[in-house]
Amino acid sequence: MEELAKAAGIPVRTVRFYRERGLISPPRREGRIAWYDDHHLARLRTITGLLERGHTLTGIADLARTFESGRDVAEVLGLGEPSEETPVRLTPEQLADYFEGESTPENLALAMELGYLGTDGAEIVHISRRLLDVSAELVREGVPLSAVLSTGRQVRRHAEALADLFVSVLQEHGAETDPEPPQLRPLARAVVDAELSMALDRRLRRKPEPEEK
Repeated sequence: MEELAKAAGIPVRTVRFYRERGLISPPRREGRIAWYDDHHLARLRTITGLLERGHTLTGIADLARTFESGRDVAEVLGLGEPSEETPVRLTPEQLADYFEGESTPENLALAMELGYLGTDGAEIVHISRRLLDVSAELVREGVPLSAVLSTGRQVRRHAEALADLFVSVLQEHGAETDPEPPQLRPLARAVVDAELSMALDRRLRRKPEPEEK
């Protein structure tokens, strides 16, 4: 424990306290010898980093339980990585920096439920760089992360319906032998982008309804 504490730059009594609080896992034991490894060191550095960012020990313990109960990254990614999205590997501290003050256990649990986040050892993996950056930008604009995730759930539902629609149309009209026609993605994106742009035009130009007196 002394070597672990020295490597982490904290007192031995602090390591012992974290161990008693369940913030780090028990060491591997061989007889009376306790062995700590790089995972323990990474967890201690994570705790220190989160404390410096204003998290409480209780909050950190809740976050740790959320991560440990979350889905493995292989489960999140399914049979393979997204063909057009770039997964992002993050430490808990980096994730906290992305969503300052919003990285609560509740939000992280919802992100894991939606499949945005998975775990890979001590790392967190976000399934899409684009979605991560957009989510962070919305939070910086003042939108609560819980609202971003709730909206993401609705967008996912509509996106799934659109995907079914485009695949069905192309398979019905001459592409039955190709599981993914090469024109599928560019055509679908072009249609959705154009329709969404025009829908935003209509919505933003709509006059507000007069208030009833």
